[in-house]
Amino acid sequence: MYYIGIDLGTSAVKLLLMEGNGRIANVVSKEYPLYFPHPGWSEQKPEDWYAQTMAGMKELLEGFDKQQVAGISFGGQMHGLVILDREDNVIRPAILWNDGRTSEENDYLNNVIGKETLSAYTANISFTGFTASKLLWVEKNEPENFARIEKIMLPKDYLAYKLTGVHCTDVSDASGMLLFDVKNRRWSKEMCEICHVKETQLAKLYESYETVGCVLPAVAQELGISDTVKVAAGAGDNAAAAVGTGTVGEGRCNISLGTSGTIFISSEKFGVDQNNALHAFAHADGHYHLMGCMLSAASCNKWWMDDIIGTQDYAKEQAAIGKLGENHVYFLPYLMGERSPHNDPDARGTFIGMTMDTTRADMTQAVLEGVAFALRDSFEVAKSLGIRIERTKICGGGAKSPLWKKIIANVMNIKVDVIESEEGPGYGGAMLAAVACGEYASVEEAAEKLVKVVDTVEPEPELAAKYEARYQQFRQIYPTVKALFPKLK
Repeated sequence: MYYIGIDLGTSAVKLLLMEGNGRIANVVSKEYPLYFPHPGWSEQKPEDWYAQTMAGMKELLEGFDKQQVAGISFGGQMHGLVILDREDNVIRPAILWNDGRTSEENDYLNNVIGKETLSAYTANISFTGFTASKLLWVEKNEPENFARIEKIMLPKDYLAYKLTGVHCTDVSDASGMLLFDVKNRRWSKEMCEICHVKETQLAKLYESYETVGCVLPAVAQELGISDTVKVAAGAGDNAAAAVGTGTVGEGRCNISLGTSGTIFISSEKFGVDQNNALHAFAHADGHYHLMGCMLSAASCNKWWMDDIIGTQDYAKEQAAIGKLGENHVYFLPYLMGERSPHNDPDARGTFIGMTMDTTRADMTQAVLEGVAFALRDSFEVAKSLGIRIERTKICGGGAKSPLWKKIIANVMNIKVDVIESEEGPGYGGAMLAAVACGEYASVEEAAEKLVKVVDTVEPEPELAAKYEARYQQFRQIYPTVKALFPKLK
């Protein structure tokens, strides 16, 4: 049988066709526009997601026995606000995870409602990208749209709805809305009241591997598949990537170098750090996880290469990088503000330490190192909780760079395991579909049987020591310049 994993990203939807034994039979990617109607805003049209997903699935299945497709599931960009009216029409473009318009609403939630109250209700505090602050923004700035809201959804859930007719979400994605009681895996009545939302406006909750329904007959006919194909709820992109890299169960770690960057630590028990620097979310395996999320990771390198240097030859630029651990140039990778652990939407990208002999390669190296240092900031929070991590999986577009993997292994001073499939969320989505269809008894079993480590990047003691000294300098830069950022608007 075949299982389709749909990775709904910020720049494109990536579709993956997986055989029951885990072999990837085909991969297709379809891009769609990203809109910036005002500085710091970020939106997309849900209709574009669905149109490109359907086009992508048709292309994905060309040349394959379509009647062998058994299940579909998702990994999706988190936190985005999708609102539907009574006729299930999209009311306005989706406000995305990296949208920074909600600073006032974010401050209200954290400082008026209070971080302790939020943490008690949801296990998290408010971050600018979270869905709850977006709802408050719409209520204040677009009251006519707020009054029309019949259903509140997350990006991948819109696709699930279009495929099945069911308004659904899963516990991992819901965890990033600030409307969800993570510990008890249910909607928070208190947060609904604070955000003036009725629980009936929220989608029905599922575990990530649970079936929400079968594809609608019209969808099945258009794609040429059976109308008995099951659709599983899926997961937020980071939880889906964790499934796809085998980061399930107790004490496993995954680093994702996508548009955003994450360090993801799975746990069988619920837990939250004292300052809520890390997100405490429900996991797609039925348990929990801690996650540090930086808003700009591989996108920093893409910005530097494409927009500043003006080249598509990333490998050539990285080949010019000389000695690691000795760079005097530092880069703060806060191009879209920052989430973990600073929670500062005003933070900005910053180069510091340049001299007359600084080279283009030094600057490129600083970008790669800056992302690694920022990921370590979240890693340090996890270590403060007594969590011992000796190795991590890695995925995302940035993980294709051998140099970047080496930098991360030595900055973190842990082993970095490279897996056979680098498809992260899409592969995780396909695995969740396979579990929903009974191909595997649990997410843990699917991960154990399907995820294979093919290489390990080991830290080098001398280089790790150099990076330790560099990191201690890096971590002083943000506190020193923090007060300047709000003045730079």
